[in-house]
Amino acid sequence: MAEIVTMPRLSDTMEEGTVATWLKNIGDTIVEGDILAEIETDKATMEFESFNEGTLLYIGIQEGETAPVDSLLAIIGDKNEDVDALIKDFKANKPTVEETPTKETAKAVEEKVTTPTATPIVESSPTTVSTSNGRIIASPLAKKLAQDKGVDLSQVQGSGENGRIIKRDVENFVPSTVSQSTTPVAKFIASGKEDFDEVKHSQMRKVIAKRLGESKFSAPHYYLNVEFDMDNAIAFRQQFNTIPDTKISYNDMIVKACALALKQHPQVNSQWFDDRMRLNNHVHIGVAVAVEDGLVVPVVRFANEQSLQQIGVAVKDYAVRARNKKLKPEEMEGSTFTISNLGMFGIESFTSIINQPNSAILSVGAILQKPVVKDGQVVVGNTMKLSMACDHRTVDGATGSLFLQTLQGYIENPVTMLIPA
Repeated sequence: MAEIVTMPRLSDTMEEGTVATWLKNIGDTIVEGDILAEIETDKATMEFESFNEGTLLYIGIQEGETAPVDSLLAIIGDKNEDVDALIKDFKANKPTVEETPTKETAKAVEEKVTTPTATPIVESSPTTVSTSNGRIIASPLAKKLAQDKGVDLSQVQGSGENGRIIKRDVENFVPSTVSQSTTPVAKFIASGKEDFDEVKHSQMRKVIAKRLGESKFSAPHYYLNVEFDMDNAIAFRQQFNTIPDTKISYNDMIVKACALALKQHPQVNSQWFDDRMRLNNHVHIGVAVAVEDGLVVPVVRFANEQSLQQIGVAVKDYAVRARNKKLKPEEMEGSTFTISNLGMFGIESFTSIINQPNSAILSVGAILQKPVVKDGQVVVGNTMKLSMACDHRTVDGATGSLFLQTLQGYIENPVTMLIPA
């Protein structure tokens, strides 16, 4: 018997989803646990597993289309089963779920409902980077860029998961041969034509823009800037990493130091709500991770209770799974404080927008070697700049300053992080 599969709610804040890629075609046999499609939510692009078994009989939302949660996504049932009546019944009983935010999508859904036979997915031509049925495995953004640039995706080597072609593969693609008719003079002739590319906002981008805008214009931000001596931290990390099978980063040390400092300054570990302020006794630190479509913030829970090694393993695992789109929604929820580190990109200093409802976010810059004054002498030293954005509704200047002083104590004398509280 045919079963309807609806657009899933893959995060607590998800209102609509976009089908990034269908990994199954109409007529394919589906077993429980098969990945049907990649769905772009407000937080990440996630794989959607089937809980049904049978044959994929109908696809209600095509690649690139956006639809609300609980819209008709697909139908799975017995081979050659007629699903026309089921589609019409679904539309009649749930008139709102078939509505879509664009006229084009609404028209497409209407056509699917009235068509007597299921509409197959349009497939790309066979390619060396493809599934067994010849479908090119590429992100929607990569496909759009390839179309705009006139790049043949069958010639592009994918660097994403399982050989998937992503944005940077298209941007870095160089054809194997160059037309012999091109002369050196032609390279210096301006086209005289203005050109640009337009990329449709992803669900993640739209939600990031909305939430950061709300945060910036609703929370009264102010910034506290400090510079720490990193000589002892460098020596500590070098010695710590001599332990077999152990490797921690400076970021792991910062996470641990922040967690310990937050326990002593609960006001900075607070959250603002319209009718109350929550002073958290637990410390869940969000660690910002850049991904292809934007930014995700996996959460290291009870970070103050974890060792440096445990934090290092957790952060590395989150970073890898974030870039492979394997994070679970619950792993990106519940932070009480956030850290954004651009030091590994060579950024000396920067400021961040608070990840609400948190009261503060710490921006971490690169460790730089420069002349410093110690004991009245100019010597070569290593320093790191940090900037903390605070919500003035919950964290006053003196409160934020005292937190940073405590943090400085842990960073500049890191052995104190190993002393039990």
